[in-house]
Amino acid sequence: MTRIKCCGMTRVEDALLAAELGADAIGVVLTARSKRQVSLAQARAIVEAMPPFVTTVALCMDDEANFVQEIIDTVRPSLLQFHGNESDEWCKQFGQPYLKAIAMGEGAAALYQLRDHPHAAGLLLDGHGLGEPGGTGKSFDWSLMPRDLKQPLILAGGLTSANVAEAIRKARPWAVDVASGIEAAPGIKDAGKMRDFVAAVRGA
Repeated sequence: MTRIKCCGMTRVEDALLAAELGADAIGVVLTARSKRQVSLAQARAIVEAMPPFVTTVALCMDDEANFVQEIIDTVRPSLLQFHGNESDEWCKQFGQPYLKAIAMGEGAAALYQLRDHPHAAGLLLDGHGLGEPGGTGKSFDWSLMPRDLKQPLILAGGLTSANVAEAIRKARPWAVDVASGIEAAPGIKDAGKMRDFVAAVRGA
């Protein structure tokens, strides 16, 4: 079964709908570099509203260590997600399970990064370029997803209900991550698109 993460949540009602539809995880973005940024208070409200067995993920990107610690203390997410140039050593200092995003905008040239984060709970392969934030709606060549890594691989970037089944067939990911593909506007989710996306993943 392919797991589903709905990312870039800014409203409690959207996150609750994702959970009701069967999403395995929801993501909140705390970094100021994103147009989907929420405050610590907003993020905490969304996380606290989640029912049992829905994983909550807090996304950072090259943020200061003291801010990441504040996220841990205030928001209390299940997982951290680092989207920038953070090293494995830097990410593991917080003693929390984390995902590391790999910018696949360079294509095959980016694959070397997959070996750089042995302590990550999973690796998220996204279609954006190096140094860009996620949630751009850009995809990459799904056939580049490796099959020989021990860590779970999460596919992100440009996924919609129209293409996610094909993406799953080609990439065979542990999970898929969607943000712009289920939105009416950045951070504002579209209920119909969310339903269609979850249905397409389950159908695949």
